[in-house]
Amino acid sequence: MASLHERRDRPVRVKEIGVWSDGDEETVGDSIDMTTQAMDEGDGGSQPQIDLWCAYPGRIDDDALLREYRRLLTEGERERGQRFRFARDQHRYLITRVLVRIVLSKYAPAVAPEQWEFRFNPYGKPEIANPVSQAAGLAFNVTHSSELVVMGVTRGIALGIDTEGIRDRPAMLDIADHYFTADEALRLRAEPAALQSQLFFEYWTLKESYVKARGMGLSIPLDRFGFQLTGERGIQMWIHPEEDDRPAHWRFWQFWPDADHVASVCAQRVGAGPASFVARTVVPLVDEHRCDWRMSRESGG
Repeated sequence: MASLHERRDRPVRVKEIGVWSDGDEETVGDSIDMTTQAMDEGDGGSQPQIDLWCAYPGRIDDDALLREYRRLLTEGERERGQRFRFARDQHRYLITRVLVRIVLSKYAPAVAPEQWEFRFNPYGKPEIANPVSQAAGLAFNVTHSSELVVMGVTRGIALGIDTEGIRDRPAMLDIADHYFTADEALRLRAEPAALQSQLFFEYWTLKESYVKARGMGLSIPLDRFGFQLTGERGIQMWIHPEEDDRPAHWRFWQFWPDADHVASVCAQRVGAGPASFVARTVVPLVDEHRCDWRMSRESGG
């Protein structure tokens, strides 16, 4: 992490925005095509299907249900949850972990929620460790803000997702000066003050979705790649020529789960046609229903 601070004269704290998640993870355009079934085992073809599962921890408070959630976690997960200082963070961690376990079992019913096992890559990104055929190729990523948890699931391709609540941050422009590209920081400062928070988090979620899809976290300096939000709906990516990657390898989408949150999805490119999205709001073990997330931007096909 020190290398990030060494690149600029003055360090700025960014942890509170969500760079280190425990995700162990209006006026917008077209709506997502919603269906009710999770992707089948081996479902694929030339275009990806990406499922988005959304939970609001503040709406889940039934004591009996929370006890059942805790039962599904490993002892290690329960211990990690207790390390959070505040009850709200413990609660969000519980919802995040149980969402992962219950949702994955929808794609691989042979594995009960409490049976999922995970390993971590050298940068700390979790991956499925269960050696069962139904889990083959499953890829997932988790993100949360203070009020919203989102899990993305697909098969056979790298996936990253990030969400943030739109809010004012006192150090927002300083963070942009230190961690965004020069063009992004200038564009943010040129925006009317009332709109700067929205643009900041549009940039931020795109950046986090990319580093999470790469599985390398902040070992990739955030100013070595950037985005232009073109026209009313476009996203264009730039990557420094010395980086071992190219924009053509990735596709991006930006959504508004609700009026207060923006979410960005990054997926490995396969083919040139449109991806298929399915979005649901869930109370794990109790209820799930289709939700009308609306896509505000996407990169070229």
